[in-house]
Parts: sequence; structure tokens; C-alpha cells
Amino acid sequence: MTLTPTPEFLTRLAAALPHDTVRPRAAGELDDPRGRYEGRAAAVARPRTVDDVATIVRMCNEAGVGVVPLGGGTGLVLGQVAYDGAEPIALSLERMTAVRAVYPSENVIVVEAGAILAQVQAAAEAQDRLFPLSLAAEGSCRIGGNLATNAGGLNVLRYGNTRDLCLGLEVVMPSGEIWHGLKRLRKDNTGYDLKNLMIGSEGTLGVITAAALRLYPRPAQEAAAFMVVRDPQGALDLLSMARDLIGEGISAFELISGVGLDFLTDVLPDVRQPFEARPDWCVLVDVGLSGDGDPQEALGALFEAAHTAGIVEDGVISSSESQRAEFWAVRENIPEGNKRVGAISSHDISVPLSRIPDFIPEGIAELEALGDIRVNCFGHLGDGNLHYNVFPARGRDRKEFDTIRASVKKTVHDLVHAYDGSVSAEHGVGRLKVDDLERYQDPIKLAAMRAIKDALDPNGIMNPGAVLRARD
Repeated sequence: MTLTPTPEFLTRLAAALPHDTVRPRAAGELDDPRGRYEGRAAAVARPRTVDDVATIVRMCNEAGVGVVPLGGGTGLVLGQVAYDGAEPIALSLERMTAVRAVYPSENVIVVEAGAILAQVQAAAEAQDRLFPLSLAAEGSCRIGGNLATNAGGLNVLRYGNTRDLCLGLEVVMPSGEIWHGLKRLRKDNTGYDLKNLMIGSEGTLGVITAAALRLYPRPAQEAAAFMVVRDPQGALDLLSMARDLIGEGISAFELISGVGLDFLTDVLPDVRQPFEARPDWCVLVDVGLSGDGDPQEALGALFEAAHTAGIVEDGVISSSESQRAEFWAVRENIPEGNKRVGAISSHDISVPLSRIPDFIPEGIAELEALGDIRVNCFGHLGDGNLHYNVFPARGRDRKEFDTIRASVKKTVHDLVHAYDGSVSAEHGVGRLKVDDLERYQDPIKLAAMRAIKDALDPNGIMNPGAVLRARD
């Protein structure tokens, strides 16, 4: 159990750090992005160096005060929102934004944890390289938070999750000691993989302060296509064909439902959609090729083969980079459309690919039995990650469904578990899904996680209540 810091402790903490490192919490700055929870903290610490972070964590550990690391604040599972219990110190990495080094010949960039994802992408592009992590929040999320949650995003099919993009880390441990693990090695088989333990731990085992990240050659040419399929099984059939014909050139393969397109029509009418007649299901395929490869030609061959096979009913291929950007604007605005419509309950799930065509309609049927609802199912079909979000029927307000929100969530997650899936595909556990982790996770894994937490953070100061329930 952690303690709320006393005024005396806050005075000592401020005195041990450079001027203006510690300040009071501003109204609303730690709140849940969805507006349902108010974040609390006794103070906000904004260190400039890893040594400052070490001082903060060491002093909090000695005093039994909780530390909640804060990146861009865009997380959706309350990992950064301490809304109950003792007030912690919120540790913001917003001042630690430096690109420490770029090694183009090694395809490596070393950045501090507070660097905004879009800035990391731009630094790579300046060296004619690609940092492929891409998220809707890339203009505000920070790379430390991406690593702490093992963020997924749009290009996982080709490049993997954030974990796959990281070679080394610098981390302040719960004791306040610094682990200098910023190696740039592809091979380092020297015992337990502490790097991968820290990635995805959501700040519960230490504070990531810097990372060595993989870069890639930039594709010489890129193109995208929307293709209409009859149903999710058709989308999977198209994915299989695309892999056979295009191989590793497929950067993204996104499933989009007609419900999501309806939302854009209703609340974001300026977003240009590719089809006059709204399809029930379509897929956005993005291809990037090196050398003399022609992605438009590759997508044209895919469409022709899929249409001949009866998999694809209609389609449109981008003829320019601006049109490709228009296509992606449709996909990237779906979350904003969801937000404006107002979800009853949102779910970030993954299901084995071959079971997705059965899962989607079975879930809809079970949810419709609970009330007058709509399901907007969309997401990263190529890696089995669906955003399976539940909304009120047209003309109704989500507040009317407050009494069944818990039942909606349980219905979806129970079905995901029955399908041998995961109730958190890319958003993490945070505080929102602690109960779900306890309900659905293998007890042996949970026990191992608890043992690791107790060994590295015996005082329980690191992001208390996130991922694992805080001890009383």
C-alpha cells in the first residue's frame, strides 16, 4: 500500500531537483481521455534528465509514495489515470524529448521517452529511413508510452508491435537505480530479456527513459486500395490471396464495416468516402514496394484475381499519394466518428484469424439480445486485432444503456475468451481491465507476474493499481 506524500516530502523532493521540476497538478490534465475518470496526483514532476528521474523514483520508494509515469496521456485503459487510493506523484516525461543519436547505416535511432511519435518518424525520415509505428494518436502520444503499452497500430502486419521495433532500453528501476540497456544489437543472448519484460509492463516495473529503436528502408513506391468484400470471411480470403501475390509488400490490411462508414456520413460528412453505395464490409489494403516494384500494378493484379474468384465485388486503387492519403483519412477518422456518436462500451480484442468470421456475427447476435444496439467492428484484420465497439441504435443516447454497460462488456469478453482470444490486443490492461485480467488470464501466468512485480518493486510504488491490483 502506498502513501499520499506529505507537504514536507513534496518540499524535500522539489529541493532535490532543478528549479520548477515539481509543480501542482493542473485541473483536468490527468483525466481519462474518454471523460469518465478524473486523474489524481499530489504533484506533477517534469524531469529533464534520467538522473532527475532516478532521484524522483528513489525518494518516492524510500517514502512509500506511488509513481505514475505519464507520456502523452492518450491511453484508453486508465494506465496513466490514478483515480482512487493514495495520491501518487505523476511523473511526466514531456521534457525528455531528445533524439540522442541516429545511425543510418545500422538502421537505429536512439530517442528519449518523451519524444512524440510523429517526431521520431520525422527524425527517421530526415535520414531517408522509416520508423514504421503508426497510430491515430501519433501527433501527441510519446514513445515511452508506446513502449510501456507495447502499442500496435496500423503496420503490425508487416513490422510487428512496438516490442519488435526496440533493440535496447534505458530504465529507472523502482529502487532509483538506472539500468543502462541502450544496446543497438540484434543478437544479445545473455540471459533473461529484461528489455521485453519492461516493454508492455505499463510502468509497473520501472520508468522507461530512452530507447534504441529499429529503422527500415523507406518503400520506394506506395499505394492503397479499397476493396468490397461480401463478409469477414471474404476479407480473410482476400488477405490470403494478397499474401500469396504480394508477400511482405503488404504494409496494412484493415477491415471496415458499413456501420463505421455510416458514422462518418452522420458526424463527419466532410470525410470523402470511396464508394457512392455504402458496402456492408470493405478492406483497406496498403502496399509499399522497393526498387522498381509498382504497387498500383500489384493491387490491380490482386483485384483482378480476387474479382475472378468471387471474393471482391468492387474496388478502387489510389492513383496518387494524395488519393492514398484520402483513403487513409477514412480509416483514421473512424475512431473520431465513434467518439462523436458515443459508445456504450468499446473493446480492443484479438481472435485467431480463422475464427473471426464466426466470432463477429455471434457476438452481434448476443449483444442484440441485450438491447437496441449497433456494433461497429473494424481494425487490423491482418493481425487478428478487432475494435469491437457497441453503440446505441440510431436516434438513441448511450446514457440510456448505462444499466447494461457491464453486461455488454462481459458478453464480448466472455465470447473472446471462449474463442481463445485476448481481451486486450494492443491497448494494454491499465486499471480498466484489472478485473478482466483476473477473470480470464491463466492463474500460473498471473502468479508469475505477481512474483516479478514483488521482486522488482517490493514497495509497490510503480504505477500502483495498474495491470495488477494494488496490495492493501
